Amino acid sequence: MERGRMSRATTSGRPSEQMPMRVQDSNRMSMAYATPKSNQPSFGKLNVPKSQSVTSERRTSFFGVRTVGSSMPRNSSVSGFGGTEKIKDTRPLHDKSFVQQCIRQLHEFLTEHGYPGTLSAKTLQSPSTKEFVKMFEFVYRQLDPNFEMPNSKVEEEVPAILKALRYPFVFSKSSMYSVGAPHTWPQGLGALMWLIDQVKIYWCLRKQELMFRDCSEDSDNIEEGAEYNKLLMDYNAETYSMFMQGKDSFDDADELFYNKLKKLYNVDEALLASTAEKYRILSEEVERLEKESHTDRLMTKRMERVKLQADVKTLQSYRSNVESFNVNLENRASELSNELETTGSQLGSLKHEHNELQLRLRNQKFTPADVERINREKGELQRTLSSHSKSLEDAEQHKWNEEITLAKVKEKAELKVAEYHKLARKLKLVPLSAENACGHDFEIRPFDCGPGSMVQHNTQTQMLLRKLVSDVEEENSRLANMKLSLEESSEQVNSNLLDKSNDLKQQREQIRKLDERLDSDMQELAQEEQDWAAEIEAVENHRTTLEKKVNCGYDEAVQHLKAAQQQYHLVLQETNEERRTVANNIASVFTTAVNHLSITEKCMEDLHGKVQRICSKAVEEDEAALQKLRETLKIFKSKSDGL
Repeated sequence: MERGRMSRATTSGRPSEQMPMRVQDSNRMSMAYATPKSNQPSFGKLNVPKSQSVTSERRTSFFGVRTVGSSMPRNSSVSGFGGTEKIKDTRPLHDKSFVQQCIRQLHEFLTEHGYPGTLSAKTLQSPSTKEFVKMFEFVYRQLDPNFEMPNSKVEEEVPAILKALRYPFVFSKSSMYSVGAPHTWPQGLGALMWLIDQVKIYWCLRKQELMFRDCSEDSDNIEEGAEYNKLLMDYNAETYSMFMQGKDSFDDADELFYNKLKKLYNVDEALLASTAEKYRILSEEVERLEKESHTDRLMTKRMERVKLQADVKTLQSYRSNVESFNVNLENRASELSNELETTGSQLGSLKHEHNELQLRLRNQKFTPADVERINREKGELQRTLSSHSKSLEDAEQHKWNEEITLAKVKEKAELKVAEYHKLARKLKLVPLSAENACGHDFEIRPFDCGPGSMVQHNTQTQMLLRKLVSDVEEENSRLANMKLSLEESSEQVNSNLLDKSNDLKQQREQIRKLDERLDSDMQELAQEEQDWAAEIEAVENHRTTLEKKVNCGYDEAVQHLKAAQQQYHLVLQETNEERRTVANNIASVFTTAVNHLSITEKCMEDLHGKVQRICSKAVEEDEAALQKLRETLKIFKSKSDGL
């Protein structure tokens, strides 16, 4: 329950510091996630390569060509603790959900970075050896842009490259001959995900090198000195020891390591921040001047207006998300208050029972049966406390399951509406300009109106369809009258009229069949609309309220945009001020929510500690009383023996 609650809070915008300390093996994406990580930036010239330094070339060589992998020293940043020993792969590569998650991440990475080949779900589910080699070559080129995959013996080349990069698991060349098979594709996918993790780490290090290239010009040779090597080895040994003990977060070790680096490199953080800010301002100015010199200013203004409209929509959606998150927090606070009241009442009942037990202890003598009964009641109270805790976890899990069910029901409703629209297009009833629509709107928009409007729209649609049927019948009667007049006026075309009458009968039969089919479809759609209205009534009410607020804010934004076409610079300044205000408000909301949650958790911890202290005190008093009773019994026995 705690893991699910943490994951939901993370997706809603909670800070990463509240994630669980230990991540299970089934949730690890690759071995890169199991290495010590730090969210703090590096200092000095920690990762700056130097053309004259052998140590620097060694530290960056594992991203180079494959030929240097076999001669890489043992104290490399990749193989410092593992050597050439192959360890057991703890990733759940045969779990379907994990494999699908890895496929989605691989597809996102290839799409975002311009993969030249064609990507499809079928290709990534079971790729051929040629497609796998293309993907591997594309990912490896992110590390080495000059890399070219040889045309022959690619089955041996790929495992050799992974071995040179110190891939910690076994990937044999026999797997390359049938890489798309169900029993070998998870291993190939795991190798690609590991390589993507190395690419991301390499990009992060390269950004840090560019950022801190000129930070400490006076300490060019410190990185290769004994002090730096000692700090680095101490840090690696300490974090690896913590990792082997089961920890995945090394904040204390990172903080101590970076404090030592600050002292070693004499880092001026204020100078770094001011330099970065100046660089950002100059970059923005250069980009703006280049755009103004190469593009049409009118077109630029139009594009900026479109961007502002998109920003307004994004802010509105973000505001709705924040409001829903606030509602969830309020519900959680109310649940915690109810639990607090329940715990208080239970504490009161425990105090009352404790007082009764004290009174009984003073007024009567205890027998071994009484002592056994007291212990049994104590065990029942402990079981009751554990059952309440379990019921709270079940309630949280049930809430999460209900949210998932609601999303699935909404998705089913959208699919049914899409089927209805497809059938209406076949009958030429959608859109408004369709042949049989006659200027009427037969399209269903289930999320643009409430349940009452759905019923009204259904009634209106039925009336329009009945009118359409009556028009068709009138047209049929008009054709029949015309037929009679033609029979009376001319007998020489009787044979033609007979043919026409047969055609007319066929058309009537087709119209009748279409009418019957349309009636049956409309009945089914009416029944389905009732089911939809019953299933999404609560969602539609909340959505209608949000739409009113969003429409109100959108109308105001449109009015401001129209009024600001002649005063663009003033509107741009006001928009920036509004953005800062919204950002400050959102930050204050998140800060308030986090503070409230921390205060609530602290109160619950205090209450839990207080209950434990009271229970321990009661147990100690019971033990003291029991000891007194035993001493009294011994005295009575000695007196009886004396008599």
